[in-house]
Amino acid sequence: MAASFGWDLGGANLKVAQIEDGRVISVAQIPCPAIADPAKFNQALDAALKACPADRGRHAVTMTGELSDVFPSRAAGVAYLGGLMRKETGEDTLFYSLREGLIGADAVRAQWHDVASANWHASATLTASLCPDGLFVDVGTTTTDLIPLKDGKAVAKGLNDGERLTEGELIYGGVVRTPVMAIAQAAPFKGRMQGMAAERFATMADVYRLTGELPEDADPYPAADQRGKSIDESAERLARMLGREADDADFIAWKALSHYLARRQLDRIEVDARILIEREGLPSDCPVIGAGCGRFLAETLAKQLRHPYLDVATMIDCAEEAREMAARCTPAVAVGLLASASANA
Repeated sequence: MAASFGWDLGGANLKVAQIEDGRVISVAQIPCPAIADPAKFNQALDAALKACPADRGRHAVTMTGELSDVFPSRAAGVAYLGGLMRKETGEDTLFYSLREGLIGADAVRAQWHDVASANWHASATLTASLCPDGLFVDVGTTTTDLIPLKDGKAVAKGLNDGERLTEGELIYGGVVRTPVMAIAQAAPFKGRMQGMAAERFATMADVYRLTGELPEDADPYPAADQRGKSIDESAERLARMLGREADDADFIAWKALSHYLARRQLDRIEVDARILIEREGLPSDCPVIGAGCGRFLAETLAKQLRHPYLDVATMIDCAEEAREMAARCTPAVAVGLLASASANA
């Protein structure tokens, strides 16, 4: 049987999952070059296609890359990415639509509103088919999705990013690329609260390196100061956020700062999670289901909420060596599995 390939086209990276007989065989994440040109997607796709040639199976695509500032509008971004995939993976390439599921490539331009940034919906739809009731929490490099699941369906009230931000179903904060200044404007230092710089001196990747929670391969992007990613260098960047040098305090102080910032991020997620659970009347025994490279936050959130925790990695039928990346790249896995299921229907 031919394989199916699921694609999630992000502005910072491309993710691709290979599916055979309904089982995830492999998952890869390919960083897009840090250039201000749409060609960055072409370069990343070229690299990915070496691992999964277009003529080997059916391809299904979802995306968030249309939000990239290399495009003048989201509609233009969807058109570019849709055309790119159609050219490289064939006329029968499918695209995920919020209202219709998988649609043909010829419908993408007319339905760009439903194709743009629909990857969360694909993930939630797959997860709801495996766990009918719960709160799906996908914590990625840049954003956090909070999607209530009820009776086997994703019951988000928002569809586009603006609506989802309004409903508390999307938080623009992740565990890698998010600037520290987006998480807190003040922090404790030597027993006193002090203001923090409104500059991109450090990112949350620095924070979670110091807490010891960030997977080593979860941050393929350049550091804020273009330097290395050692623990000491991360501490130096965090010190800069306080207008200080790393040797102004011992390492324990910088580690304490990182834990404070991590807690502030979790607090924000917890507030929205509680509102969504109450809004949908989800019972206390329904699980928090974690996905993404930052799903360690989802696990901690479940403890705070006193709900059971499920890792999406344990719910998907996949090769053991692909399990971790399948959990980090759930949208790609989701559209790949949907394409595989439709081919067998």
